[in-house]
Amino acid sequence: MIRLEQILTPGRSLVSVPGGSKKRVLEQIANLVVHDLPGLDAQAIFESLVARERLGSTGFGNGIAIPHCRLTGCKAPISAILHLDTPVDFDALDGAPVDLVFVLLVPEAATEEHLELLRQIASMLDRSEVRDRLRHATDGEALYRIVVDVQNGH
Repeated sequence: MIRLEQILTPGRSLVSVPGGSKKRVLEQIANLVVHDLPGLDAQAIFESLVARERLGSTGFGNGIAIPHCRLTGCKAPISAILHLDTPVDFDALDGAPVDLVFVLLVPEAATEEHLELLRQIASMLDRSEVRDRLRHATDGEALYRIVVDVQNGH
């Protein structure tokens, strides 16, 4: 079974990311992950994320959003986590602005894998103590370590 720490890196774990707006956050995600997706461009990634948001917000409460989509040309799942310096309106179900953004991009065909990874992210972020730890991480390395620790039951 694939695990989050296999698709997340310290380099794609960022703290104090300027928020601004939902659109701006999605643009920053695209610019961040494009370096690890050969053959894809940031605009295509951004458009895929926006198209997914149009189907329904990926903001699911408690200040968390999990923007995700399937990407043509993506070879393996890839993840990123951002802690925004200022919460942004993400049209979340509970109306709360979002400051923790956990990104999941998967290949076009990765249905089961996609759902399993989303489940892992959602169940991790469902726990208030995990959210608190993530929000107090001082740098990307610490943010990444928390995800790995939580996955390993710490």
